[in-house]
Amino acid sequence: MNAPERTAAFLLDDGEEKVEYYADTKVSNAGTFTFNKEDHTVGNLLRMQLLRDPQVKFAGYMHPHPLVHKIHLKIQTNTSQVAPAETLSAAIEDLSNETDHLITQVTDAIDKWKKENVSGMIGM
Repeated sequence: MNAPERTAAFLLDDGEEKVEYYADTKVSNAGTFTFNKEDHTVGNLLRMQLLRDPQVKFAGYMHPHPLVHKIHLKIQTNTSQVAPAETLSAAIEDLSNETDHLITQVTDAIDKWKKENVSGMIGM
């Protein structure tokens, strides 16, 4: 069969970095991050989070080809005071906090549901 190994979609090759950064030479305050072994899921999450930041002038990503497991995320900030790497780091931190909050709320809701339903079953 001609299919590539399934692990090629998410395991880094020898010497391959997860994230690479290239400063933009034509646009000021901009740069492109290449995320290896990632797809639209991560690209769109980061793009949307970056666009919430008032210091970000532009954020967009490109997935070059369905069989190429990488995305290119371009970020441009409003001023030279804030580097694209700083805004990306802040976006990742914000997404991490939102994920932690979501996990806490789901766990609390499940615990509440179990208490309400288990106590009702015991009385039967």
